[in-house]
Parts: sequence; structure tokens; C-alpha cells
Amino acid sequence: MYVACSTLCFAKLPFDEALRVMREMRFVKIDLAIHEEGPHLKPSEVAADVGKIAVRMKATNLAVAAIHAQFAEHDSAEVRVHLKALCRLARILAVPLLTVAAAPAGADLAVESERLIEWTAIAAAEGVILTVETKVGTLTADPLGAVELCRLVPGLGITLDPSHYHCGPHAGANYDSLFPHVRHVRLRDTGKSPELFSVRVGQGEIEYGRIVTQLERMRYDRCLSVDIQDVPDNAFPVEPEVRKLKYLLESLV
Repeated sequence: MYVACSTLCFAKLPFDEALRVMREMRFVKIDLAIHEEGPHLKPSEVAADVGKIAVRMKATNLAVAAIHAQFAEHDSAEVRVHLKALCRLARILAVPLLTVAAAPAGADLAVESERLIEWTAIAAAEGVILTVETKVGTLTADPLGAVELCRLVPGLGITLDPSHYHCGPHAGANYDSLFPHVRHVRLRDTGKSPELFSVRVGQGEIEYGRIVTQLERMRYDRCLSVDIQDVPDNAFPVEPEVRKLKYLLESLV
């Protein structure tokens, strides 16, 4: 296992400045957020010129461990064009996986599995693993729903974000059944209520050691991403916490 940094940790900075800060913190790999409504790269921008974005990323001297995609819509012809562009970018940059969100909670599971079967095939055509993130408000908010999606969609993996199982509607749920399907992990510290979704490292409930132990049992050899997102209402400065979590995770792996 190795430790990477999400670009969302420095969302308030211009993209190039965010990358500079991550290099100064001695991260060698990043978890690249490409969000249509995000602060940095956008799927539509990538689709407009994949080659240009690839050249730009290669010049950063930071390897991309994973891509975290958010699109303007859940699904449409345009979204599938953008997905194909991101998968092509992943192939060019030798990025092993791409993470997307599952359908909103309450959506038809059969319909969602059909969408993800198609999307998994699009990713596989470029040699990329597709994963869905565990997230409040989606079908993966319940660990059982996430496992069921993986059963229905061959080749689909899970991006585990355990914070959503500590302060969401399924707080306290046992998510051990997810570990055989986990292909990527994003971490921060989290308390017991939604307003404590992101707290200073050491003040929350996340058991990093236990998560790493469970991953080791599954022979997981991929990325642990520091994902302390720099949102407007943060109650603490992000950079020291990113550094602290980096050192903590590195001590565990």
C-alpha cells in the first residue's frame, strides 16, 4: 500500500498551486478529482482535448493513482462521451482506476446495474477499473447495497470512504463485507454526526489501523488517499491535518 493525496485537499488553490503544495509535502502520487462543478479540471475540459490534458499532467512530476469523476448529470449521451474521455486519459497516464458515484438512494437497482455494466465495459476497453464510491445519499450508503451492486456488475469495484458509514443514516453499520471488493480508499477523520464529517486527525472515530489490517487480509496493494477536503466552512486549517494524516498512514503501511 502507498499514500496519495486528493487534489480536493487544496480546492481553494489554483490547480498548479495545489500540485506544487503536494510536491512540497512529498507526495509522489495524487488522487485526481475531475468534477464538472469542481475547482480544477472538468470532464468537459478533458473531453475537449484529452491529449492536451495528458501533456499537462505528465509535466507535473506527480503520478496519478486514481481519478475521481463527477459529471454534470447522472447519465446521458454527453456524460458517456465524457466518461470515455476520462478513461482514455487514465490509459495515457497509466492510471489504474476511475471512481464514479452510484445512483441516488431509492433508485431502481436493476436500472443502475445496467448503467454500471455499460460503464464498466467502457472503462475496461481502456484497461481501467471502474469503482463506485461509498457515499451518503446513494445506493452505496448502505454497505449491503454496495455489495449487491458488485454482485450484479462483474468487474465493478468499490472506493471505500468509511466516513460515510460513521455519520450518515447507516452510522455504525458493519462494512467488513465490502473489503473483498475494495479497489481504492479515501480517508479523513470523522465524528458521530453529519456536522462532524471532517474533524482534526485524532478527534474522530475512524480506526485507521483496523482498516489497514482488513485491507492487508485481502492483499490490497493499492492506494490510501488523504482526502481532507478544503471546503468553505472548515473549522480548522487543512494543510497541517493533511500532513498529519499522511505521516500516520505511512506509519501503518
